[in-house]
Amino acid sequence: MTSKGSERKCQGVTAKGAQCKNKALEGHDYCALHIDQEEAASGPDLFAGNAETPSEQCIEAFKEAMEFIRRRRAGDYEIDAWGRDDELTQRLMFIGRFIYKYYWRVTVTGVENIPAEGRCLMVANHSGVLPYDGAMTVLAVQEEHPQPRLVRALVLSLVFKLPVTGPLLLRLGGVQASPENAERLLEQDELVLVFPEGIKGIGKPFSKRYQLARFGRGGFTRTALKTKSPIVPVSIVGAEEIHPKIGNIKPLASLLGIPYVPITPTFPWLGPLGAIPLPTKWHIHFDAPIRLQDLDHRPSEEPLLVSKVSNQVRDTIQRSIYDILKKRRSVFFG
Repeated sequence: MTSKGSERKCQGVTAKGAQCKNKALEGHDYCALHIDQEEAASGPDLFAGNAETPSEQCIEAFKEAMEFIRRRRAGDYEIDAWGRDDELTQRLMFIGRFIYKYYWRVTVTGVENIPAEGRCLMVANHSGVLPYDGAMTVLAVQEEHPQPRLVRALVLSLVFKLPVTGPLLLRLGGVQASPENAERLLEQDELVLVFPEGIKGIGKPFSKRYQLARFGRGGFTRTALKTKSPIVPVSIVGAEEIHPKIGNIKPLASLLGIPYVPITPTFPWLGPLGAIPLPTKWHIHFDAPIRLQDLDHRPSEEPLLVSKVSNQVRDTIQRSIYDILKKRRSVFFG
């Protein structure tokens, strides 16, 4: 799954500053997504009389899209060591950006607490029935940080078993959640996002919204200690109300082999339309990092330290959630 050496690559730069992997349009040095960079580089030609009309641009974009589909079907594309497909991610980014900016209108604070380089473990609360909160947190760092970075979100192994969703998440940069994967990513100085509540958090009933579930056994803290990685607590408000879970269709969940099939005010009553999340107003807050690399401890003291740090992270997130909720006037308008 690598690009053909004979094809001319786009000279454009992605939002993350990486080299674009798309094929350049015929007669150009850039693909359809980055053709504006070519125009900016060359400057306006005031005497050109053969500028493309809108219809010609549409035809060119359609041709480029068909070429993209052809290459995908032929397996002619590149993925990184974790299965992420940068080209596909860039093409689908406009959907995520629209949802981020105009549907959920995400407000972000404290993003400067994310280091511009080096390893870091972001720990967030989990909610919303479906893992939209992970996608929005990834976008928050890419869109709002002074030096946007790629975030590697750890996803429940159960999700990767789902048809379509699992393979798509892998190509978009999701990594199967495990201590080993978290450790490897941090050793590579990656920015890693984890949700210690797991399925207990994302599947909690609406009556327990914004009440954090137990943070497992502190596995994320052990990983941070082992890799000497700072921990940044992340508090997300707005996701709890997108699918208010008021019940669980347990027989169907058991049949499908999944933890729950939620009953919400819209699902299953409205059929497929009921699966559309509500347009709530989101707020994502990044707290100051907890620098574990500065802690000196003996091996015998580690269990106590793990418990202490895990509780500190959980309490920080819970406190920030309550602070945001106190200032919020409306679920839908913030």
